[in-house]
Amino acid sequence: MQSVTAVRTSVLPPYAAHLRVYEPLAAYPEPERARWQAYAAAHGPDASAPEQTVAPAALEEQREALAELLGRTPRTLPERESERAFVRVVDGVTYVCPWATRLRSWQALDELRVSLPVALLDTVLPPAVRAAALADQERWQAVHPDARPWILTSRWEVPVRWFLPFGAEDRCFVPAGPEGSRVPAALFYLTPMAQARRRVARGFRVLRGSAPTGTLVQGVEEVGRWLEEFHPRSLVELDYGGLVHLLGPERLAAEDSVEEIEAGIGALRSGDGVGAAPAYEAVTARWRKVFALRNAS
Repeated sequence: MQSVTAVRTSVLPPYAAHLRVYEPLAAYPEPERARWQAYAAAHGPDASAPEQTVAPAALEEQREALAELLGRTPRTLPERESERAFVRVVDGVTYVCPWATRLRSWQALDELRVSLPVALLDTVLPPAVRAAALADQERWQAVHPDARPWILTSRWEVPVRWFLPFGAEDRCFVPAGPEGSRVPAALFYLTPMAQARRRVARGFRVLRGSAPTGTLVQGVEEVGRWLEEFHPRSLVELDYGGLVHLLGPERLAAEDSVEEIEAGIGALRSGDGVGAAPAYEAVTARWRKVFALRNAS
């Protein structure tokens, strides 16, 4: 097992999971490629082997976000796009996953508009603030029509559709360090893009054949379309992030939702709908319990 850098911080990561795409430097056009190449050379890799976690870098991203929010002049959204990224090196190839904080902030604002009652939303983000943010977003998207985030975030749960790109062999569990070491546990899956696309396409075909109008089928299709936006030699990562603190050591070590969903898809493919149901039900019930903690006092 790899060594893990101790995280010296009082900031805990949010209770959120992340789906990330790391593109090889060759995927970026100039001058962007040169900028990320210089960044990777100066910054160094956040993970220099497939089994290493980028958790320390993710905590650094969270600290920067908090500093922005709690600054002398607090801002609802970043004024400029982040020039930071997660960097992985695998088999001598450098892969970059830009933070794209500003773009992701606009997307989070869109999610708030859908998920919060209007009265609460107006309290948290007054209409004038939202209108200004929307105007900024429209101006930016007019210049960057093909922009897409390299990172998707889900709070309080891992969506079932996110498990499909991965196999049990992609699992990397990093146990927490000794008491007092402040080295957090981490759980993530990392797989090549080609493998991720094949699994999602295969799962989509199977699910569409059994429940063509279900929300899971629609979600899997969205994930597949998102993955198609990136370089075919990219890496795809599912990081449980701050959810490891909700699961606890024992549940974290035993967490195998990817393997269960993989078994369920296999059962459906062979025509065993009865055998597939328990796997799906077990995974959804497990994450329903985790999501319910959102409302705990």
